[in-house]
Amino acid sequence: MGFDWPPYAYVPTRNARHPKGAFDGLIASVGPDVPTAALHHTAAFRAGMAYLKAGYYWEAHEVFEPIWMAAPPGSAERLVAQILIQIANARLKHAMQRPKAAARLEQIVRDLLVLCPAAGALGLTRAALGRLAET
Repeated sequence: MGFDWPPYAYVPTRNARHPKGAFDGLIASVGPDVPTAALHHTAAFRAGMAYLKAGYYWEAHEVFEPIWMAAPPGSAERLVAQILIQIANARLKHAMQRPKAAARLEQIVRDLLVLCPAAGALGLTRAALGRLAET
């Protein structure tokens, strides 16, 4: 995959947080020289998607956040990154046995999906994001 997997998925109140800087190498792939259209080719994005699909929700949020910060305000890329972050957050809340918080975040995802262009961004269509949100 081109990146190292954390030894475990961090779930607050259940296990220890990863050491500070554990994801710095991935985060660094989202440097200021990366064009917006290429953000989904970064190691951070690839790792975030893999983490999200494998149940590493806190970790996914950590590496999606720099993509969100790098995307221009109001851009489809920023919106898609925000959706991915909220999907990860909702799943993390489920893992933490906090169903009300998870339901609130899932509603945020649904609301954001309505704003997302059908073609999406970051290599993901609105439909693909919707499917990802449902799994």
